Amino acid sequence: MNLEELDPIIEAALREDMPRGDITSENIIPPDSVSEAVILAKQEGVLAGLGVARRVFEKVNPAVGFLPLFEDGQPFCKGDILAEVEGNSVALLQGERTALNFLQRMSGIATTTREYVQAARGTKAKILDTRKTTPGLRAIEKYAVRMGGGENHRLNLSEMVLIKDNHLELAGGIAEAVKRARTKIKEGTKVEVEVTNLAGAKEALAAGADRLMLDNMPLKKMKNVVDWAAGRVPIEVSGRIRLPKVRAIASLGVDYISVGALTHSYKSVDISLEFLD
Repeated sequence: MNLEELDPIIEAALREDMPRGDITSENIIPPDSVSEAVILAKQEGVLAGLGVARRVFEKVNPAVGFLPLFEDGQPFCKGDILAEVEGNSVALLQGERTALNFLQRMSGIATTTREYVQAARGTKAKILDTRKTTPGLRAIEKYAVRMGGGENHRLNLSEMVLIKDNHLELAGGIAEAVKRARTKIKEGTKVEVEVTNLAGAKEALAAGADRLMLDNMPLKKMKNVVDWAAGRVPIEVSGRIRLPKVRAIASLGVDYISVGALTHSYKSVDISLEFLD
């Protein structure tokens, strides 16, 4: 992840938090005060966003020193010191909340993703994210998914063709939708079709789909499609996937399980900035 590309997001977050400065810190802390602080884990989790946190402090004051003690993607325990920060005291206070907001949320996504990845361990199923991300923050949220061991589905609507139920309703069915897509898209662009039963899967494959998405299917119906497809195309499962269901779905032999909950129902990890005496 190119941190400089995130500057507009970070700058907007800092403007939101202190549109006219930090009237508390600036008025009670001597301007030449220097402090040391640590970024402390208050619970266990998987790290994501440490570089973003560092970039926040750099944008507040380039002279702030930031020493990472962990790497993104690493698990950590309660009480672990994730990084050391040193510099102008006011700058540390001004960057604290914004840095932690990114770090806690990104680590929450990575931690949630790791739980889903572990549930599918030993099978060939890979855990994917979706486009159910916070507007404007998709890049960092999908990065956090990767740090948790998941993989990114398409980043945006321009990357691949994914024909879903509303498209099928408007286009007049699976065969017609795939045909229209094939006549207009660039050669090599993948076409995935969402289906809800075996008949739809057969029609999609006959029409030339590169991948099938089994949406909201009971396990028995999923197995019928997987057995029938016999590895001819990758199969993805989607639709209100929750952790207790992952193992059973993965064991069917599917290739991908897409989980919107990774980025819309995660819980932030408790991380704090503690000043040293």
